[in-house]
Amino acid sequence: MIDHAQEQEMEIEALEAILMDEFKEIHSAESGLSISNRCFQITISPQGDDTDQSTPVQLALVFSHTEKYPDEPPLLNVKSIRGIQSSDLKALKEKLEQEASENLGMAMIYTLVTSAKECLSGRYCQDADADNAEEEEARKDEVIVPHGEPVTVDTFSAWRERFEAELALERAKLMPESALTASKEKKLTGRQWFESGRASAKGAAAIKEEYDEEEEEDIDLDDDDFEDDEEDMLEHYLAEKSDSTSLSSKRTA
Repeated sequence: MIDHAQEQEMEIEALEAILMDEFKEIHSAESGLSISNRCFQITISPQGDDTDQSTPVQLALVFSHTEKYPDEPPLLNVKSIRGIQSSDLKALKEKLEQEASENLGMAMIYTLVTSAKECLSGRYCQDADADNAEEEEARKDEVIVPHGEPVTVDTFSAWRERFEAELALERAKLMPESALTASKEKKLTGRQWFESGRASAKGAAAIKEEYDEEEEEDIDLDDDDFEDDEEDMLEHYLAEKSDSTSLSSKRTA
């Protein structure tokens, strides 16, 4: 014959050892149960949460052993410690009572505690995860993603070569008109004139004055001729720049 009182006492000792601070004995008046027997309360949080103030929801599972427990179900009550709606409390109590009826003949309180934890996790933690996911997506939307072509060694070298060519061309515009209209045998290339040290504004002014004294007649240039000269100098500069780079690479090799 089963000693129900002994079974009940052994279960209480086991629950105290496992649940520690989450398990305590309370007065029957606090239990919400219409009995005068010993009553106990277990604080339950969602699966994996700690019982501190940061936990969004907490449940108090109250129980009392009946005379023939575990051959008959215990008396149960559930109360919200924090954040649980009354409709959820009712549904949870019905679920736990159903499980108690299915586990008759064995100590079942810890099984009911585990089931209550899972219910809280399924009901409240999924909503919290969804909110966190929405917040994370919102933060991602706020991140400014840079656009444009990434700078590499090749793209920078190409840009720099083009820039130097355009700079040389701009400086070549300081050359006197007579130098631009001279015959091809006498005409200085943009690079030759740039390397001669006469590219500054002051030097260009002196050269222009010298050419003005030597030239006996003025030569008119139209816009098309000048644009052609610019393109020729730019192409010539880029060609010489490319040859110089190739020669330097061969020497290094």
